[in-house]
Amino acid sequence: MKGLKNYILDFMNRSGGFIFFSTIISRLLSFLASWIALQLIPNKELGTVLFSWNIITFLIPLTGLGLHQSYIRYGALTTSKKEKSSLLNYVIKKGSWASLAITFILSCFGFFFNFNLEKTGTYLIYFSFIFLPLFLFEVLKIKYRLYHQNKKHAFLEIIYNCILVTLITILSAYFSETGYIIALIIAPTLSVLLFIRDVKTNKKEYKKPAFINLEFWKYGFFGSLSNVATMLLFAIDILLIGNILNNAEQVTTYRYLSLLPFSMLFLPRVFMTTDFVAFTEKIYDRSFIKNYIKNYLSLFFIICCLFVATSYLFSNQILSFFDSSFTNYSNSYLILSIGVCGILIFRGLFGNLLSSIGAVRINFYITLIALVINYFANSKLIPLYGIKGAAITSAILMWFTGILSMLLFIFKYRNYTNA
Repeated sequence: MKGLKNYILDFMNRSGGFIFFSTIISRLLSFLASWIALQLIPNKELGTVLFSWNIITFLIPLTGLGLHQSYIRYGALTTSKKEKSSLLNYVIKKGSWASLAITFILSCFGFFFNFNLEKTGTYLIYFSFIFLPLFLFEVLKIKYRLYHQNKKHAFLEIIYNCILVTLITILSAYFSETGYIIALIIAPTLSVLLFIRDVKTNKKEYKKPAFINLEFWKYGFFGSLSNVATMLLFAIDILLIGNILNNAEQVTTYRYLSLLPFSMLFLPRVFMTTDFVAFTEKIYDRSFIKNYIKNYLSLFFIICCLFVATSYLFSNQILSFFDSSFTNYSNSYLILSIGVCGILIFRGLFGNLLSSIGAVRINFYITLIALVINYFANSKLIPLYGIKGAAITSAILMWFTGILSMLLFIFKYRNYTNA
């Protein structure tokens, strides 16, 4: 227990509490922004905008070709401030051009492709201008993490979401769906401009860091692909339920059954946002990494036991909060609650540790395998068991990917530290 207590204290000393509360506040503000848009924009127009935005969300991880992901890993391994500064210059320059290229390609796609929903192409053209500001916003957040300024990272997240809520309220009221799109683009732009001094570096001292090579680019690109594949993994259940059962009510039911279990995934993200730089800097210290893993697993095992026990004892009360009919699916809810523990305990930690040692492609391959299994397993289980079949598939895959991540990290880490 002493080790676990010290682990939590170290997390708090790295401003983990600020990251935790900023994450919760940001989620609440994001929910508020969505609710305001729903009140101010007609459902038909908002539906088309959200359809376009869903396309964009799958492409956002590819902004800057993932160079912001390369920045955090290689920046953490770099001890020289001069090299860190040069790396920041390189990432901003190359990543900005890559983001503009994505904007151009997506604009052409939106202009020439005919969509069933009217104005989808036009909205895609508008949304394509979000890639550059979002890339710079991510780079700014990562810089704070690299310099162990997690308080600033947390503050920036809150500022961004406050700006977003304000802009959506004002612009949606006056310009409806067009105002909503403009608000989504301007919010990260204003956030970056407010902290522009922290992104500026001395360009006279700029020199391309020697460690930048093809592997540097590959790391960011595969990290982005892994994020896209993970998003698809969470979305595919809904898509298959809709296509196989052809029942909109079942889609809605599953969406709300999975809402609370999947919302628990913010916890490992909070810890990894706070600690990724810290354990990457000490990745060669076997004793430190072993101790970190031990304490993380202990903490999240306790969290999962409490969460599953709560889900088991109060499933009917929790589900009836959304709709009394959802209590008929309490078994599916419990299955998802148990399943998500596979990510909370294993995947959240070991997926990031694999990224820390540069094995980001393994994360992508694991998710790709899970996607294929998900498709074929759901194709068999959903017709037999309905949404319970989807819950079973998801639960098994969450544990499968988590344990596989752990085993592959142990194997790769031995070779990594012996190299």
